[in-house]
Amino acid sequence: MTTPDFDITGTGPVLLILPGGAGHPMGLGPLTARLARRFTVVTYDPLGLAHGRLGQPVPDQRPEDWADGADRVLGAVLPPGGRGYVFGTSSGGIAALALAARHPERLAHVVAHEPPCALVLPDGAERRRELIAALDGPERPPAEGPDATPMGVFLAHVLGPFTAYVPASRPDRLTLAAGADSRGQLACRAAEFLADGSLLELPGGHLGTLEHPVEFADRLTAALTSVSVE
Repeated sequence: MTTPDFDITGTGPVLLILPGGAGHPMGLGPLTARLARRFTVVTYDPLGLAHGRLGQPVPDQRPEDWADGADRVLGAVLPPGGRGYVFGTSSGGIAALALAARHPERLAHVVAHEPPCALVLPDGAERRRELIAALDGPERPPAEGPDATPMGVFLAHVLGPFTAYVPASRPDRLTLAAGADSRGQLACRAAEFLADGSLLELPGGHLGTLEHPVEFADRLTAALTSVSVE
């Protein structure tokens, strides 16, 4: 299989970033620039939307496929036998959970930020329906063609299947994280449920990576560098 698209910046231990939404890394420049002071930041673009493929047909996505692609990216950038850190947010957080379950051998530690795994919650089926109804209305932007947007791809092919993902178990080397401003929201509740009492608090809300990139990066760096890559 081919290796999916990715970008690299910085030096130091490898940190793989799994963006949210449809995997397009738009808006993450300030975050990755700050993280690149301490890490070799590898930004994964699972659908190639930032590498010329926005507008092309996209099938419905599965977290397992993003996870397998992320493993191939790590295989391309790590030395033989090496391990890397992983950070995923929102739908990227769900992919990070799947990566930790399917390919633990390349991972030093994984931080999954607000993965909206709705169905782990007691009222998850109802909350998931409400979420999809709120986001995926009649004015959905296009997912294909010259006017396609990453949000259109997310709503058409990522939101439904990803929010239905239920982790089979709690992998090792995994930290669940949520935003300080997200209390009570679905993705935060799912992170709390999956964390089972040990939750990393990061700045901002669900979009903390965009709202407070410097503070977010510094808190994430502190959490990751407290864990050995060996």
